[in-house]
Amino acid sequence: MAKCVSKGYTLFMKEKDAGMRIRVERELRDEFLKVCREQDRPAAQAIREFMREYIAAKKSERAGRTERFGTTPVAPKGAE
Repeated sequence: MAKCVSKGYTLFMKEKDAGMRIRVERELRDEFLKVCREQDRPAAQAIREFMREYIAAKKSERAGRTERFGTTPVAPKGAE
């Protein structure tokens, strides 16, 4: 049986059993990967965090609350 030798966050994460494939501009991808490397952070981890924050912001929006998503405020619909 394989033993997990990873140190850090992966030991405590839920099992990942689905994947996504997206197409983005090469420049956007390259810049994103550069920033992730500078932070010594896997790109997949940053994308998962983005997805969780986006979902939380949209749930708050539906509930009628304004919440910040990253650096962008997310206002309730009709409040623009």
